Amino acid sequence: MVATLLIETSLALYTVWRYKMTSISRLIVAALIGLATFQLAEYFVCTGYGLHAEQWSRVGFVAITTLPPLGLHILHVISNKPSRKLVNIAYASMVGFMVFFLTYPTSFIGHQCTGNYVIFQIGYRMGGFYAVYYYGWLLIAIGLGIRWANQLRNKEKTSSRRLESIRALIIGYLVFLLPTGIANTVKPATRQGIPSIMCGFAIIFALIIALYILPRMGTSRAKAAKQG
Repeated sequence: MVATLLIETSLALYTVWRYKMTSISRLIVAALIGLATFQLAEYFVCTGYGLHAEQWSRVGFVAITTLPPLGLHILHVISNKPSRKLVNIAYASMVGFMVFFLTYPTSFIGHQCTGNYVIFQIGYRMGGFYAVYYYGWLLIAIGLGIRWANQLRNKEKTSSRRLESIRALIIGYLVFLLPTGIANTVKPATRQGIPSIMCGFAIIFALIIALYILPRMGTSRAKAAKQG
């Protein structure tokens, strides 16, 4: 948890230092902070420092609730899609779950720290709704990414960086979705720890967006200074 936290925090700081704060860089920094905050919450849930475990659980889930809408927004920016109605709907649903996690007294009914991941126990019915929210927006982003990547393939070479970045974003999603799915299939007991396991694999996603997508879609501060 600590190693993952340090890597994701370092990537966020590197992005702020290296790149001009444009739409894409701000969104990527926000995603990295969300991932890092969840790791921090996991650490304190298991160590018992600071806030109570229930309060850290709320902080962690608020942090990762931002990730599906942010990913969808990043995809729209990369693809140069000005219409953001779907993104606005995603953010609205995000706010709904954030309010629930922050205010509903029994949103978390327990937790368990294991050797490899943390189990956050959400009420069964709400857990199902949250899974639909989370996987739903991720799958929508993957579907749109494939569609828009196919459209860009037929365009001029100036679209190549966008195409590469869309493909990288899709791979980034699959990198943490597929291993988690395989783990859940081989060992069904791990389904209880899906958020923790997914965010563990998501460090690769963090590396992809910070070190592959940003160099293609962002503007470095040095380049911006020369142009200015």
